[in-house]
Amino acid sequence: MTQWRKSKRSGTGAQSDCVEVANLSGNIGVRDSKDPSGPHITLPAELFRQLAKAIKHGAHDVP
Repeated sequence: MTQWRKSKRSGTGAQSDCVEVANLSGNIGVRDSKDPSGPHITLPAELFRQLAKAIKHGAHDVP
């Protein structure tokens, strides 16, 4: 069974707009926490690490 998880910093209820991640056989799955039965994307683990690093550094911030 796939174990999805989201950040401990995520809010609850209507304020919990987050993504969830899961280890999928060496890849990382990402899905919308508000729609757990909906679609997800799968990224190679290294690409996910690069994406997370870029996000932390503001590379994908919306003005």
